[in-house]
Amino acid sequence: METKDVLKKIREENNLTQEQFAERVLVTRQAVSRWETGETQPNNETLKILSREFNVSINTLLGSPRQLYCQCCGMPLNEDLNISREPDGFFNEDYCKWCYTDGKFMYSSKEDLLDFLIEHMPNPENMDDSDRRLQYDGWLSQLKHWKK
Repeated sequence: METKDVLKKIREENNLTQEQFAERVLVTRQAVSRWETGETQPNNETLKILSREFNVSINTLLGSPRQLYCQCCGMPLNEDLNISREPDGFFNEDYCKWCYTDGKFMYSSKEDLLDFLIEHMPNPENMDDSDRRLQYDGWLSQLKHWKK
């Protein structure tokens, strides 16, 4: 979906007129109209307001132009409900809610995460745990949080 379609959908799902929508995000009705026709897009500050006000990530507001992955565990972040949040309520699109919660990382080290993965991830090929650990470590080492 394009930004114009996402914004219109959010407005309609919340049963708001363009004027009511504009009031909630501190812009004019004309600005909302221009967004919905694709003539313009909200600026960065307005995107933050929209994100917070309607509980949707900025990536989603922009029509999901990039595939998000948790930069700690590598999980695809396909749904906003899986994206972590900062203590102020804003989305942190770098991490899933299981790796980063309330401004804190849940795994104090890569070893802790590897232990969790070995214990909880399926092993359909019956790989040896040491081989699985090496494989997971190789994947995790490519993510921003674990790069050295």
